[in-house]
Amino acid sequence: MKKTWWKESVVYQIYPRSFMDSNGDGIGDLPGIISKLDYLKQLGVHVVWLCPVYQSPNDDNGYDISDYQQIMDEFGTMEDWEQLLEGLHQRGMKLIMDLVVNHSSDEHHWFAESRKSTDNQYRDYYIWRPGKDGREPNDWASFFSGSAWQKDEATDEYYLHLFSSKQPDLNWENETVREEIYRMMTWWLDKGIDGFRMDVINLISKNPDLPDAHTPDPGMGTMPPEEGHTYHFGGQHFVNGPRVHEYLQEMNRKVLSRYDIMTVGETVNVTPEDGALYVGEDRNELNMVFHFELMQVDSGPGGKWDIRPWRLSEIKQIISKWQTLLHNKGWNSNYLNNHDQPRMVSRFGNDSVYRKPSAKMLATLLHTLQGTPYIYQGEEIGMTNIRLSSIDDYRDIETLNMYQEYKQAGRDTDAIIESIYIKSRDNARTPMQWDGTEQAGFTNGQPWISVNPNYTDINVQEALADPDSIFYYYQRLIELRRQEPIIVYGDYTVLQPDDEQLFAYIRSYEGQKLLVVLNFTDQAQLFKLDARVSYYEPQLLISNYGGDHGRALAEEARSHDLRSLSLEPYEARVYLWQE
Repeated sequence: MKKTWWKESVVYQIYPRSFMDSNGDGIGDLPGIISKLDYLKQLGVHVVWLCPVYQSPNDDNGYDISDYQQIMDEFGTMEDWEQLLEGLHQRGMKLIMDLVVNHSSDEHHWFAESRKSTDNQYRDYYIWRPGKDGREPNDWASFFSGSAWQKDEATDEYYLHLFSSKQPDLNWENETVREEIYRMMTWWLDKGIDGFRMDVINLISKNPDLPDAHTPDPGMGTMPPEEGHTYHFGGQHFVNGPRVHEYLQEMNRKVLSRYDIMTVGETVNVTPEDGALYVGEDRNELNMVFHFELMQVDSGPGGKWDIRPWRLSEIKQIISKWQTLLHNKGWNSNYLNNHDQPRMVSRFGNDSVYRKPSAKMLATLLHTLQGTPYIYQGEEIGMTNIRLSSIDDYRDIETLNMYQEYKQAGRDTDAIIESIYIKSRDNARTPMQWDGTEQAGFTNGQPWISVNPNYTDINVQEALADPDSIFYYYQRLIELRRQEPIIVYGDYTVLQPDDEQLFAYIRSYEGQKLLVVLNFTDQAQLFKLDARVSYYEPQLLISNYGGDHGRALAEEARSHDLRSLSLEPYEARVYLWQE
């Protein structure tokens, strides 16, 4: 297996709007991020992924870009951005930027021209079609609810938008569009960035016939047809589309291969077999992809907002499938939350009594699998979901659209709100909690979205003062990954895949074994090591229970008896030995 810097890195994702405000306008900005670079260096991360900071009208919090080569005024200036890049590089860290090229903003000059007339030179930069039988060109649904088509009165035609109506899809069939995008990417790479995270990159190729979908796909959260709407996901016509690999290989050939960078593609509705096509080391496309299979583990037949309890055996099955099927073919990206997902300690752990141990347990999982770990801001201090008091306090367009659509369909309002508490993207977008002062030290103004009221107990200042904090546990995990190549490159074998309480697996590499045992419950559990697993002089590398308990575990390891392990609630242990 080829060794590279991006396989050995840990990535920290920054959502700029919510990270740190420097000027009191309530919106995080680039100078705010610059002021916290020493904090990131102290944590030990190697790469920062910066969510979009480009010029945007902010319909979808920056994922609707009106100018790819300008910085949004709210975030600062290009000089601020250059200072950020320089500050990261001076500290030995790298920067990857978000690349959003499935769609632009409807305020981008390309689209402003495109909508003027059917024969405008920019018309074919986007996907326009006349209506059909007095309706939209087809029955595709937007990811953000409703039709994926918007009628434009100026030319009496519809344009495609798989997301917001202010995010028209670019037409990748047009070679000139592709060349414009490659020029823009080259411009950023020549400025010195270290790679791209590519937003919904597996949607860029659509079936050019744009056929009706007819059948619903519940995986993406649109309402099933029996609830009364006539739009269907249609993903079979634009997810992993007919020319997507051709486009990515062209992008790699013309741009990516010319630089020593990392690339990660956000890819919806992909299997490991699909993933291998995007990240295969002989395929010349991407380094790794984000898949959503694990993020759908608590979604019922009705999609994202149809919430069901997750099962640990299903989590293990999904993780194990990706770990084994990509091994020696491509590379995994590992994440448990991000700017589009709820907080992981609230979703997969226990955000009350066992917040600290469960956050550490989940971090142990994240950092001991094969693949590059991605930390989302605030995860390293155990930030939790928020229950905003009113729908008026939410900012996320997906959440607000769903609320209106479900309410109009007669759904129970209390049930809708409960789903929002669990799954809204705004759970991850509340301001970073820096200290116990007003507004959590994020701003001295009024924040753009409410601060979680638990900031007085959960904040960076408190974490840095506590030797047993989640922050320092993350620091140790990151350092262990640097010290032990087995954590990065070892293969993976799951143990007891049907157990609903414990998640255990073994990593193997160059004559070493790593055993990871994780208790996913709030009860003590007994783990019995399979008699077929032999071990020699095991060493306890890390555990999330310190003090006397940790010393007893270390002594237990020295006694060479791992056959039966009694784990405390949400306990995590990692052992290393020579074969």
